[in-house]
Amino acid sequence: MKTKALLFDFDGTLLNTNDLIVQTFMYIFDEKFPGQYSTEDCLRFIGPSLKQTFDELTPGETDVMIGKYKEWNALNHDRLVTSYDAVVETLEELHKLGIKLAIVSTKARESLARGLKVLCAEQYFDVIVGFDDVEQVKPHPEPVLLALEKLGVGKDEAIMIGDNSHDIEGGQNAGVRTAGVAWSAKGVDYLMSYKPTYMLHHMRDLLNIVKGE
Repeated sequence: MKTKALLFDFDGTLLNTNDLIVQTFMYIFDEKFPGQYSTEDCLRFIGPSLKQTFDELTPGETDVMIGKYKEWNALNHDRLVTSYDAVVETLEELHKLGIKLAIVSTKARESLARGLKVLCAEQYFDVIVGFDDVEQVKPHPEPVLLALEKLGVGKDEAIMIGDNSHDIEGGQNAGVRTAGVAWSAKGVDYLMSYKPTYMLHHMRDLLNIVKGE
């Protein structure tokens, strides 16, 4: 089974935005629900779209809450994000091998562009599918299928990679192989419970996968 394309989630997979996300939610919740949420509680909001989260927590106020989230997040983005080991170097090697690369995220394209600029990896991606490109976000298969269509590859030629259940289930629902990342904030055991095809303990594991086929 020859892999021709790798589809990546972004937050918590390619760029460590976990602290940024948790601190943004804590800022919002301390104002809206003082004393009700801890940083540990906020881990469950990593993965779903902002609309999904605020539709659940603050029905009728979703747009206002998203606005507050985005404002604080943008002001603190560059200060709080950090890199994972060898991500950019591995993307460069995969690109040189002729592997098509895509981002499939629940994040808006504007925010993805900012993260990619910080990561200095914009040049490696053939396709970006964000929240504003689809009707249904992961775990619905639509974003993954759209990326495959844009890349011009078949389901059996791609792997969906991510740090959250939404990524694994989204890939499975679209009929592609999946990979969890061991650096997920939710941990290896959590991801393994969703039965990904692969578990990446380091970004460079992807090179072994694509070269070993």
